Amino acid sequence: MTEHADGWTRKASFAYVFGVYVAAVALAWLVFELAPWEPHWAVVAGFVASVAVTFAAGLHTGNGSVFDAWWSVLPPIAALWLTGFSEYAELTARQLAVHVVVWFWAVRLTANWARGWSGLGHEDWRYVDMVETWPAPAWFVRLVPVMLVPAIFVGAGCLPLYPALALGDAGFGALDVVALAVGLAATSLELVADEQMRVFSARKAPGDVMQEGLWAWSRHPNYLGEILFWVSLWLFALAAAPAWWWTGVGALGIVALFLFASIPMLDERSRARRPAFADYAARTPVLIPRRPR
Repeated sequence: MTEHADGWTRKASFAYVFGVYVAAVALAWLVFELAPWEPHWAVVAGFVASVAVTFAAGLHTGNGSVFDAWWSVLPPIAALWLTGFSEYAELTARQLAVHVVVWFWAVRLTANWARGWSGLGHEDWRYVDMVETWPAPAWFVRLVPVMLVPAIFVGAGCLPLYPALALGDAGFGALDVVALAVGLAATSLELVADEQMRVFSARKAPGDVMQEGLWAWSRHPNYLGEILFWVSLWLFALAAAPAWWWTGVGALGIVALFLFASIPMLDERSRARRPAFADYAARTPVLIPRRPR
């Protein structure tokens, strides 16, 4: 068992975070039930409320990475709750398809986090960088940009779950098939990309740039898969209730989050640490795959 400098072992870190998320899910569910708004807005409110738990845990540990698993833990809980608004006694084909996509994505992403997380002795470099460079107190940085902003974006991304799971007839049409295919392909793309990166990271030398496999076609194939997952939820919503087309704002928000925050931070760090990255970036698209030159 590895002992970290601050006394947190990996085992103790997982036990602590498990307790944090039990409390976060319980609070989110309570807000889902009590919020006086339409179900899709109640979900957003529950997500925001759950941040109070992760923020308190982050203050206690001095580590914003308590929030790392939040992204993949809360959406499937929301999907379970929203299914309860359906008028059908049994799961319809569409509801089953939505749950398959959401749970495949959630389990895969949570497992990927758990596999690579060393424990509370380590904090994501992006959080550390923001705490050190932003002209604001550390608690504010960990609360707002690290936790609250992503929670709002994910809440918006989950808006399509309500029409997809609770509205429309039980018919399963061509658009549902497309949504299911996109959702499964999205998570499969993330799975393969992350595994390729894991293998590369285990053998790379300092300064090496990952430009093999999917990463030769796109600089961020894992993020492309993440975006496509949220698009698939919107497609399910369109299939169930076309009048809810506006819930696509969630997927657009996720795209903006990656294009204007996550990707620039990663690329800037890679340019500073890896001399070969500039050449790689010049010939490899950011997201949409292209045959390697």
